[in-house]
Amino acid sequence: MKNLAMYIIFILFLTILLPLFLVKGCEMNKGKNPSMDEQQKIIEGKELVKVYNIKTGTTDEMELEEYIKGVVAAEMPAAFHIEALKAQAIAARTYALTRIERFKDGNPDHITAPLCTGVHCQAYLTLEELGQDHGQGWITEYWPKINQAVDETKNMVVTFDGELIDAIYHSTSGGMTEDSENVFATAKPYLRSVSSPNEESSPKFHSSISMSFNDFVKKIQEIVPNIKITKKNVTQIIKVADKSETGRIMKLMIGDKIVEGRDFRTLFNLNSTNFKINLIGDKIEIETLGNGHGVGMSQWGANSMAKNGSSYEEILKHYYQGVEIRKYN
Repeated sequence: MKNLAMYIIFILFLTILLPLFLVKGCEMNKGKNPSMDEQQKIIEGKELVKVYNIKTGTTDEMELEEYIKGVVAAEMPAAFHIEALKAQAIAARTYALTRIERFKDGNPDHITAPLCTGVHCQAYLTLEELGQDHGQGWITEYWPKINQAVDETKNMVVTFDGELIDAIYHSTSGGMTEDSENVFATAKPYLRSVSSPNEESSPKFHSSISMSFNDFVKKIQEIVPNIKITKKNVTQIIKVADKSETGRIMKLMIGDKIVEGRDFRTLFNLNSTNFKINLIGDKIEIETLGNGHGVGMSQWGANSMAKNGSSYEEILKHYYQGVEIRKYN
């Protein structure tokens, strides 16, 4: 009888209890991991992006199009023409996806994510931060416009020979954009110098800084120690060694040392490398034309083109030569 009882218990376990345990286990795991279809949607659709927050030191995950809205709002004045904002949205999306592909294992400068919220990548602001910076009136007036620009260009990118381009952009070219190799050392066929007229409304189209002659010399000595500069010899000591066709200074000769134009720009926090040094009495004045590195799309130039009737596609194809605008998925 004992053996018969054990046999009946074993049969009950196999036919009733074991299936119950298995079903319960499946229900407990349900929802913990996305299905293969859900994972594929995230990966192939590139719907989620990781962004390193330079203010908090955290890595945030957000939907790509929402990220682009924060970039457009941070990078371009929202008062700009809607076609300029659309061009910015497509350039920002292309730039982001290019970096995501390039830094699949994380950016060396922020290893947890391929993108960051600073100008090192693209400036990005949350809706809350935009409200704090501009006020609620700005949100009411301009946020719908930002949404429109991004939503109406959803998934659109810029390509050259079927590949995503490095969609670099800047604030103000000063009338002419720059060939990429004159700034970033690499020549890219779509990043060619083009005209960018009617940018004079940019607040940094033309600017200048002024300082005492002694302060100027002290700054120079930070990169060329012990150099002797006087008011009489300054024009002989500091000379332009190489200038691009657009007027940007690529190299300076300071004494017997070659100094890169971009290093001089950084030293004096200049708006661009298109600068001129003037001695005026006991002061040095440095005049600059344009704002930014000058490669790719000029934002103020894009707005000028838009106000003159150009579409976002015409703007992008002007600043990025030989490209196509298409959807990435």
